[in-house]
Amino acid sequence: MKILFVHNDYAKPSGEEHAVQNIAGLLTSHGHQISWLRTSSDVIGDSASQKIKAFFSGIYSTDSRRRMESLLDQGKYDLVQVQNLYPFLSPSVLAPCRTRGIPIVMRCPNYRLFCPNGLHLSHGQVCERCVGGREWQCILRNCLDGRLKSAGYAVRNAFARMTRMILDNVTIFVVLSEFQKRRFMDAGIPAERIEILPNIAPKMDGNVDENDESDAISFVGRVSPEKGILEFLDAARKLPRNRFVVAGSTDAMPEVTRLAPANVEFTGFLRGKDLDDIFYRSRLLVFPSLWFEGFPNVVAQAMACGKPVVAMKIGALAEIVEDGKTGLLCDLEDRDELAQKIDFLWNRPDLCREMGKAGREKALAEYSEEKFYSRLMKIYEKALKR
Repeated sequence: MKILFVHNDYAKPSGEEHAVQNIAGLLTSHGHQISWLRTSSDVIGDSASQKIKAFFSGIYSTDSRRRMESLLDQGKYDLVQVQNLYPFLSPSVLAPCRTRGIPIVMRCPNYRLFCPNGLHLSHGQVCERCVGGREWQCILRNCLDGRLKSAGYAVRNAFARMTRMILDNVTIFVVLSEFQKRRFMDAGIPAERIEILPNIAPKMDGNVDENDESDAISFVGRVSPEKGILEFLDAARKLPRNRFVVAGSTDAMPEVTRLAPANVEFTGFLRGKDLDDIFYRSRLLVFPSLWFEGFPNVVAQAMACGKPVVAMKIGALAEIVEDGKTGLLCDLEDRDELAQKIDFLWNRPDLCREMGKAGREKALAEYSEEKFYSRLMKIYEKALKR
């Protein structure tokens, strides 16, 4: 197939860039031809002119529509796959595909179709105030910590909703979990136009059964309040004899190192072998996220590495982490339970190995490249038929 990928990169590399590159690479390895309509938000920075441009182009970009029309006229594409449209592409690029009879598959790793910031999160708390055409709540609550930015996000969402530029032009919406599918259905997207496609669990090298030397309880990911870093530090404070490790950039929350107890080590942002080593050195991974995660790659990576996961019971996490089998789930309202369950697993290394093995088996069976590719092809086939 000849497939056009459409994506607006974030200002800082994110999981979405990683995911879209992996999908394109997987398709290329199976003989498909990939082309790109791509731009990046990294040009915005502190530039007032770029911020103004982003504000208006997020609502409707004539420029991007012309670029899309030119690409479609130059090459005969079988299908268009969309990731992120904001702020420089905008939903304006979708209509030219439909007028030419080219199906659009839109991958939705977040909730941006109904929530201006995409996270159902406002000032560290789960929030669904904007659902149902109340985007003005984003401005009222200043969800993006800047009135102009909050207004820009709210207006572009409202415009896309009222004009139905996304709903009427996208053929299939791809979500990452059953939990997300229910949210999309509740927001008005027909069930027959939503397909579930979990992420790929990374292939882990090394001996995943070597748990005897694992000496850490680890947090891997973005260091921010919604990711539960404060809850992780609180658990470390309650378990002073254990070694806790935080692998992730602290740029968004530099004060966190000052708030941490002495038994917490910060490694900073890691990738490649250095990141793999964190997983291998950990007896268990803690994922105390407090918001509606779509499908956290960190959890899948821990499972692929044969490590049990202690997570909060929220969003899709209850689908990925099987309580009592591949890890343990904690009640959001019980502030002591996280430390208790970490302590419970830490003192049972045999149970850690057993849960880790079950997690690895699930990752290999459900989240492999082969399974992902097979599911993706079925989604493409459905889109082509529609």
